Amino acid sequence: MIEGDVSISMEKLNKKIRTCKRCRLCVTRKHALCGEGRLDARLMLIAQAPGQIEDGEGSMFIGPSGKVLDELLGLAGVSRSQLYMTNLVKCMLPGYRKPKEDEIKACSEYLDEEIALVNPKTIVTLGYYASRYILEKYKLPVLSRKEFRNFYGKLFWTGEKRIYCIQHPAALLYSPEIRPVMVRNYGKLEVLSQDCKWYSVCPMKSYHEAGKLPCKWVELYCKGDWESCVRYQKEEKGEWHPDYMLPDGTFDKTLRVT
Repeated sequence: MIEGDVSISMEKLNKKIRTCKRCRLCVTRKHALCGEGRLDARLMLIAQAPGQIEDGEGSMFIGPSGKVLDELLGLAGVSRSQLYMTNLVKCMLPGYRKPKEDEIKACSEYLDEEIALVNPKTIVTLGYYASRYILEKYKLPVLSRKEFRNFYGKLFWTGEKRIYCIQHPAALLYSPEIRPVMVRNYGKLEVLSQDCKWYSVCPMKSYHEAGKLPCKWVELYCKGDWESCVRYQKEEKGEWHPDYMLPDGTFDKTLRVT
């Protein structure tokens, strides 16, 4: 779909969102929030739902959570202008309660359409409910809410999309002690916003294009978290490493040139 078509399709979708009456939340909201940002963004951020200030003004992340988000993005070297941001549930949840399953079901059709139109390389989910929905959508395992913290900061490959789960900015307002973890996790957004600088000359690229290397290695490392790639780290230090070393530091001697 070309750029003009995407813009027209997104505006049609946004009109449906603004006038939506699919669930009870249409009665208590002031604004149903549409997504904001680049329609060709490499990264799409998905939060849970608008807050009170966002509901009143009709714009995303302009309240206390927005200030935290801007700070974390700034520390990561990423700006809002690079991203597309949206919510799982488009209307404010009364009393900041948890979203109900029928509300998620009603709104998820809009989110699915946004994902299809923007077609991001990486979907970044903020918090439990947004993460759970996206992981289930792409048929990945989901931990219980109590255990879900173990998923934050991890990158997944679905065979179609990269998914990166991190804490919602609001978490820092209630638990300032987790700031170092959140700064580190949000810092990966800068890494995910571009391919590894060594990719064009990396043996992994050649092996992948020749059909000798599963695409997960390229997606999770070369075009994903290349900062964690052992090959990248050695290249930066000028340390020798064999061509058949995989990004996680293990060796696949079937790739060895004979």
